[in-house]
Amino acid sequence: MKKFKNDLPFLLLAAPGLIWLVLFFYIPVLGNVVAFKDFRFSEGGFLQSILNSEWVGWDNFKFLFQSNNAFIITRNTILYNVGSIIIGTIAAVILAIVFSEMRSKRAVKIYQTAMMFPHFISWIIISYFVESFLSTDKGLLNGLLFEKGEGINFYTEPKYWPFILLFLAVWKGLGYKSIVYFASIMGIDPTYYEAATVDGATNWQQIKHVTLPQILPLIIIMTILAVGSIFRADFGLFYQIPLNSGSLFNVTSVLDTYIFTGLTSSGDIGMAAAAGLYQSAVGCVLVIITNLIVRHFDEESALF
Repeated sequence: MKKFKNDLPFLLLAAPGLIWLVLFFYIPVLGNVVAFKDFRFSEGGFLQSILNSEWVGWDNFKFLFQSNNAFIITRNTILYNVGSIIIGTIAAVILAIVFSEMRSKRAVKIYQTAMMFPHFISWIIISYFVESFLSTDKGLLNGLLFEKGEGINFYTEPKYWPFILLFLAVWKGLGYKSIVYFASIMGIDPTYYEAATVDGATNWQQIKHVTLPQILPLIIIMTILAVGSIFRADFGLFYQIPLNSGSLFNVTSVLDTYIFTGLTSSGDIGMAAAAGLYQSAVGCVLVIITNLIVRHFDEESALF
């Protein structure tokens, strides 16, 4: 009881987050039963609707696996996420190291604030900025590169969009990730650098033999967590930015946009629930597998 009283202020601080977690993450898990039912709304509320709906087993999952576009949407989802994880991690680490080497703390704060700004902008607003650059008639990019009326119609040309979407995905998350790694670098014991300086190490050698090994466990943990979302795509990025153009379907359609399109056209809630459960289950398995691989090589760097 004495220990409980001492920890009570901290428990109260954590209570809102814990309540939010239970209400929006743990209780809704029970609703996954909808994935195995032909869900139909009926009188008596949501719970009564679940109980009255017919059990259909794995039929809802067939929507994903029997579709003609199953390979395309799965390929796009995985490749975009893998590319974003690799490029985003490398760029964030480089940027964090650059910040740590800067002598002006004021300049670091200004740059970090500026780079964090995209993280808080919605994809809808960003889509307007992108359109102002890529629009055929009034786009800034076409205006600089081509004469009037001779520009590229980006919204009907699929070959450009893998690069555009990857760039935007990295750009939006770069500021946040770089600050995480920068905080880790700032926590490194200065005596390591002092010893390296005494031994005659250059700045690059200090980065290679001190900074990178010290932040490697954090990089691994962040990568493991990112792998868990490899079957989930940022809906706003792939739906809002290409303006849902049918010409770009082969390069912009991912699981989330495909599920949304199917839900809005058919209204099949059971199918959407099945897709969400499938994404979560695969993500959980991938996190476990990735963690086991990391534990095999370096147990201390593993997440659990």
